[in-house]
Amino acid sequence: MAERAGYDFVIQAEGGLMSIIGDPDGPPYRVGVAIADLITGNNAAQAVLAALLAREKTGKGQHIDMALLDCQVAALANIAAGYLMDGRKPGRYGNAHPAVAPYQQFATLDEPIALAVGNNRQFKTLCKLLGLDAMARDPRFAGNAERLKHVDALIPPIADKFLTAGRAHWLAKLHAAGLPAGAIRTVDQVLDSPEVRARGLVEEMPHPTLGTARLVASPLRLSETPVRAPRHPPMLGEHTAEVLIEALGWTKPGAEAYADRLRAKT
Repeated sequence: MAERAGYDFVIQAEGGLMSIIGDPDGPPYRVGVAIADLITGNNAAQAVLAALLAREKTGKGQHIDMALLDCQVAALANIAAGYLMDGRKPGRYGNAHPAVAPYQQFATLDEPIALAVGNNRQFKTLCKLLGLDAMARDPRFAGNAERLKHVDALIPPIADKFLTAGRAHWLAKLHAAGLPAGAIRTVDQVLDSPEVRARGLVEEMPHPTLGTARLVASPLRLSETPVRAPRHPPMLGEHTAEVLIEALGWTKPGAEAYADRLRAKT
């Protein structure tokens, strides 16, 4: 495959990711962002850092070999591990979880929620909150393995309860009870949320033609070496002279003249 073009969509397909995304009876889907590209970039950054640390100890550099397919396959994580352990072909579960229940999307009277019940204590808490105490005592739902085995009987009573009130009502109760749950938010809702504002994840900066540009900031938080604030997306040829001077040692007049000629051609 080395001579083929490496595109994220194709890697998601051939790396097995699409086969586990979507409804059980529907077509496979890709992740909405270029996840294979992003994972490979993150892994490459880790590899570079590891090589730099090794160089400090050994004085030797090394070649780093990163492949989109490798990184996508490694990102299958527990799905790949499960197949290698028991040989069962993984399928698609929609928003449900193949190994935990209830762990999925639920409709409410208005907007849906995502609910992740990860252990028996949380399941008992959920049953009490929903007024389904009998389910907490039912041997069919005593443990996660039993709940998965009887998931067709488990989900409908829970789903019916959530339809009796709206999202805000249920999220307030679920959060107060310490249960992992959240609203299924749109991108605009996320970027305008108080959590994102509090973490400084959206930064504003001046732009030569737009006035102000808003960008997502780096998620890295380092106490002693903080990440520099992002700059606006560069204009065509904006940094050509700067790169020629700093990287190649050009004189300032020569670099600026060359940059001007390039801009004039485009």
